[in-house]
Amino acid sequence: MVEQSDRAPLLDWEEIPPNELTQAVPAPAKENGSESNPPDGRSLERLGWEEKDQIVAVFVVTFDTRSGNMVEWCLPQDVNLDGVEFKSMASGSHRIAKDFIYFRKGCYFGLACFANMPVESELERGARMKSVGILSPSYTLLYRYMHFLENQVRHQLQCPGSYSPLEAFYEDKKAVLPPARNGLVTACPTNAWVPAINRCMHPEMKITHPAGCMSQFIHFFGEQIMVLWKFALLRKRILIFSPPPVGVVCYRVYCCCSLANISIPGIGVSVPEFRPFFYINVADIAALATEMSYVACTTEKIFEEKKELYDVYVDNQNVKTHRDSLQPLLRLNGVDREKYRKLSEQRQLLLYTQEVDGDCTSNEEDLFILFFMEQNNRIFQTLSEVAASADPTLTAEHVRAMGLDPQADRTFLVDLLELYGIDAMLVIDNPCCP
Repeated sequence: MVEQSDRAPLLDWEEIPPNELTQAVPAPAKENGSESNPPDGRSLERLGWEEKDQIVAVFVVTFDTRSGNMVEWCLPQDVNLDGVEFKSMASGSHRIAKDFIYFRKGCYFGLACFANMPVESELERGARMKSVGILSPSYTLLYRYMHFLENQVRHQLQCPGSYSPLEAFYEDKKAVLPPARNGLVTACPTNAWVPAINRCMHPEMKITHPAGCMSQFIHFFGEQIMVLWKFALLRKRILIFSPPPVGVVCYRVYCCCSLANISIPGIGVSVPEFRPFFYINVADIAALATEMSYVACTTEKIFEEKKELYDVYVDNQNVKTHRDSLQPLLRLNGVDREKYRKLSEQRQLLLYTQEVDGDCTSNEEDLFILFFMEQNNRIFQTLSEVAASADPTLTAEHVRAMGLDPQADRTFLVDLLELYGIDAMLVIDNPCCP
């Protein structure tokens, strides 16, 4: 019997600030049937799963000089972890000291922390490499256990075979899955965005990332973020390549998904779900071949040659596509640059307000996510109104009202109308004609 009350330093697995302890459990619904919405937007009640006890597996992966990557230990012992030994230890990791990796395993999400320790052992060829990870039906809360996993992988390197802290962790956190959907919860459904979003963000998009994740994403890509935004709205298959470490690149996957948020009810129901796959390797090729829309990252350069698996390939800051029909979307136009300028101005204003007034009610993550959500809502609100009118014709004035360029964004708009099944006609004069 594992003693759950043992809270030695290695067992401090939840990083919940004191002021959040009362909010860790979803609040009950109000008497009138409406859902309670705590100020920080962390209630998961409306999504149909509990916030606690969502760990379906815990595991240790090691690199064996004779057998390669292998699962050394896991709980429960009968869980299917095929392929996890490669997902939790990225290709090329032997060149770095530590890393963390988000990944998908079937309908589950995983987080693993990797560490590489020099050892004086000929059998291990001078290096001991391990990853300690967990699987969950949702990636929403995985970040909470990052510190615990980092401690545990160091512990496994120094004391191989000492699994009692991991056993205690699993006993405390093992999943109690809801009965719906065959007991499995997959990626967050798009229709969960229906509630109003005032200052409270949807939990999937609010608490998965670390502070500063979105701002680093914007700074890394600069104006190219506007190109990624259009590809995200069009639900393209986006693959991001980067050498290890891969942790920060997993955050870029998440951020890229957040560019396509829409909070208008009914919009996007018929389009492919924009799914984060996070880290992938060659073992995922068969799974990717069946996906219509995704964002993923990899450290394996061979994927660049597998053009049938992706629409958009991102090599560090270079966004490119091999599809002729998507080439026009790679070119930034004046409206894109103006949009990016406004985003930068809003960020500077927020930072100034925080510094001068001490206003901490807003943060950069909310600002960036809401900025693109408002852009998306404006586009689809206009398209819906035009499609429902007596004359469903999109004019240049409509396009400008959506914050787009009537000429430069024509290809983007045509693709958008077709993908989302919006019954409107785009009529814009050719600028080359008098």
